[in-house]
Amino acid sequence: MSERSDVILPPELVEAARAVVEAHRAAGTTVAVAESCTGGLVAAALTEVPGSSDVLDAGFVTYSNEAKVAMLGLSEEVVETFGAVSVATAWGMAQGALARSGAHVAVAITGVAGPGGGSAVKPIGTVVFARARRGADPKEIVADTKRFGDLGRGGVRLQAALCALELLMPPSETPGP
Repeated sequence: MSERSDVILPPELVEAARAVVEAHRAAGTTVAVAESCTGGLVAAALTEVPGSSDVLDAGFVTYSNEAKVAMLGLSEEVVETFGAVSVATAWGMAQGALARSGAHVAVAITGVAGPGGGSAVKPIGTVVFARARRGADPKEIVADTKRFGDLGRGGVRLQAALCALELLMPPSETPGP
């Protein structure tokens, strides 16, 4: 007889998701995610937490550029000019997820997980994140590029998901310096 497991994802990922769910539940706010290289891993982590339906409003897996344009309203010109792995694209994805959901905050992730697809400018392990908040100052752009290195496809995706969950924490809950 096999043992029953309530979670299928790595414990550190589930614990980070649990912190996000608990913090947003306490704040009475909801989240949305727009994922590319993580392929739904952030949304999956959030849904590992019982009661996550109180917090997770929507998840968009927009792996292709066409899906980013069609589902999130990302401008084709942005993708053509800056590329899929860019601050401009991540910011547009986050804004699109916010606009197409009822969430209070949205985080977007786009990157190069490997083993192929990297370049000298955007090597394997390059991941770009952006966060958009409903009602925030339009000039406030929260975006960052991380270079995790070639940790293997699973390693890059795990690190990207952990960073995205950290970005989803409400401001008062985000660890400071």
